[in-house]
Amino acid sequence: MPCQQTLDLATRGRGSLDITDRVAAVVHSSGITTGLCHVFVQHTSCSLMITENADPDVRRDLETIFARLAPDGDPAYRHDLEGDDDMAAHGRSVLSGMGLTVPVGGGRLLLGTWQGIFLWEHRQGSHARRIVVTVMG
Repeated sequence: MPCQQTLDLATRGRGSLDITDRVAAVVHSSGITTGLCHVFVQHTSCSLMITENADPDVRRDLETIFARLAPDGDPAYRHDLEGDDDMAAHGRSVLSGMGLTVPVGGGRLLLGTWQGIFLWEHRQGSHARRIVVTVMG
């Protein structure tokens, strides 16, 4: 039987938050030993990513790349109701994605040695974020 839990998280503004342990706890509590874990963020100005979990410079460099791809305050943007970072945050979330799926085996996430699951906040200010974790097996 599938298991689904919601995680409520607070971000501190633009940057990444490691949520691997929280997602792994949902997998563990599900009792499912083989299957899939789907993680979905219910917002349009943040995203999820699987990336390097050992060297924080990787995530800082990803911020640099995204600042080039979707800069804050671009005069070509029409949508700026919540500030200069508003449309850039929406663009960044579309580019990086709001959902991801990880295989489950032996009752745990089958991530690689250097992989972690991160909530990636694209807004400058802090926000309350909700993530839905569904484990199926």
